[in-house]
Amino acid sequence: MTRAFISGCAGTSLSAEEKAFLREARPWGAILFRRNVESREQLRALTVEIREQLGAEAPILVDQEGGRVQRLAPPHWRAYPSAAAFARIGLDAAATARLVRLGARLIAHDLHEVGVDVDCLPVLDTPCDGAHDVIGDRAYCRDPAEIARLGRAAAEGLLAGGVLPVIKHVPGHGRARADSHKELPVVEASRAELEERDFQPFRADADLPLAMTAHVVYTAIDPERPGTLSPVVIGDIIRGLIGFNGLLMTDDLSMKALTGSFRDRAEAAIRAGCDMVLHCNGALDEARAVAEGAGDLDGRALERARAALARRVAPEDFDPVDGARELDAALAATA
Repeated sequence: MTRAFISGCAGTSLSAEEKAFLREARPWGAILFRRNVESREQLRALTVEIREQLGAEAPILVDQEGGRVQRLAPPHWRAYPSAAAFARIGLDAAATARLVRLGARLIAHDLHEVGVDVDCLPVLDTPCDGAHDVIGDRAYCRDPAEIARLGRAAAEGLLAGGVLPVIKHVPGHGRARADSHKELPVVEASRAELEERDFQPFRADADLPLAMTAHVVYTAIDPERPGTLSPVVIGDIIRGLIGFNGLLMTDDLSMKALTGSFRDRAEAAIRAGCDMVLHCNGALDEARAVAEGAGDLDGRALERARAALARRVAPEDFDPVDGARELDAALAATA
């Protein structure tokens, strides 16, 4: 049986030890980073190699947002603009949404041709004054309604290209004053403030298939535990108020915001209500502990995983040359 975790790998191909681990630990899927990417030919070979261990239907994820977060990068792939760059073009709302969708459709084309079928995009966080810049221009703007609208446009572009979107970081990382890669952020806003701004984009786009949690403490909701490990945040807010019923995965369990053993982290996340845990750095000793803590993918989590994968479809007809020309023209006009 598949286990409820997603695994990283160390390099541009799988070692014999990694192949054995993937076959034995049976993660639901794998996630790739810059260390795993050299060229189109190499990356396509790696995704084939991963699915030889996990099965043909296994999802393969990447963070391909554009701007600062782009794992497939020049010279083999184009440099995509950040989310915030689209709003700076100065077009009307409909034209901006069209460009966001187009950018995501181009990203999906790049990913699909190398065998990657899940993109950790769109970022639905709402930044505010004084927040850490870990989100910054990864957010579309500061208006929750516009973030929701542009995030949906990006998700639609990915889905049209055969790639599943992951909304992040639910229920909101935009207000955090620390980088959860390095330490645990604590947000002291009232529940009313959070509901008015931070949660709104996630509520509007709650019908999308996949979401990623935030390693953030919200003192007004659960002052003791970060969202990823909080049954209150997950049950009352993410599943309840926000209404997200898709597959909920953690952010990376190896981030410094979390403490304790990797088995304990995985067990706590599953116990809190996450369907899937994510371990990204490719360290096999950590990954083995995560696999043990995650346990089997079954019950409601298995149903959500199957429902998410059922939304992968063959890409719609698309001319990437014309699409790139249109996007470049809009960006050039801004410059």
